[in-house]
Amino acid sequence: MEGKEEDVRVGANRFRERQPIGTAAQTPDAKDYIEPPPAPLIEPGEIFSWSFYRAGIAEFVATFLFLYITILTVMGVSKSPSKCSTVGIQGIAWAFGGMIFALVYCTAGISGGHINPAVTFGLFLARKLSLTRTVFYIIMQCLGAICGAAVVKGFEKSQYEVLGGGANSVNAGYSKGSGLGAEIVGTFVLVYTVFSATDAKRNARDSHVPILAPLPIGFAVFLVHLATIPVTGTGINPARSLGAALIYDKEHVWDEHWIFWVGPFIGAALAALYHQIVIRAIPFKSN
Repeated sequence: MEGKEEDVRVGANRFRERQPIGTAAQTPDAKDYIEPPPAPLIEPGEIFSWSFYRAGIAEFVATFLFLYITILTVMGVSKSPSKCSTVGIQGIAWAFGGMIFALVYCTAGISGGHINPAVTFGLFLARKLSLTRTVFYIIMQCLGAICGAAVVKGFEKSQYEVLGGGANSVNAGYSKGSGLGAEIVGTFVLVYTVFSATDAKRNARDSHVPILAPLPIGFAVFLVHLATIPVTGTGINPARSLGAALIYDKEHVWDEHWIFWVGPFIGAALAALYHQIVIRAIPFKSN
């Protein structure tokens, strides 16, 4: 009953759950799972560990490959006078979603497969990462994105300038508020999917969940792109937006660039709060 009283205190359902959730799952009666402790805010010792730098390198390479493939896909669609002769918007969405699926699968065991500062920020708010690792990941993701876009421009400089370099901006007919809203909701969908697909308690209960985790994450990216490419070209990843904007470097892109940082970070924060407090009913400060 103590677990039940705690769940009521943090705002969970006052009636008994068939499957204990949140703090109820941390009582001695829960035999299959104990919630892992939150990551320390500052963990100086990890910067002396090779695994720390290996994870950062994995994030750099993954984001580099992500930008390289996706920007080339966007440019290929933009180049064709007839969208019927290219993969079209659906193909762009598949390129983004498919690359995330593949890269999360490849890097999940090394760095967690974030490939996105918004995902890293959301996991930090949920105390899954230390501030040290969060800052390091975001720096490496941004550097990887910049290098990926730079390599594309190096291979096809004239085409890169003409075709826009895959840089994000709010499309004609939409306001900046519409663009910001699209980025917030789109990132919420992505980060909430990440939380659900990687939930440790769910992994303990369903052995197939860790194996399938990259699939729903990639599929979420695919669906969000289908919905928001007409609005903003779809950012939902500040590193992706920064890399393309920095290498393309046109004034109109920078005028709206803040949307592709503010929107994803708000969306990630809302997803972290929703999953941790509402879905899992876990307080951010343990007793």
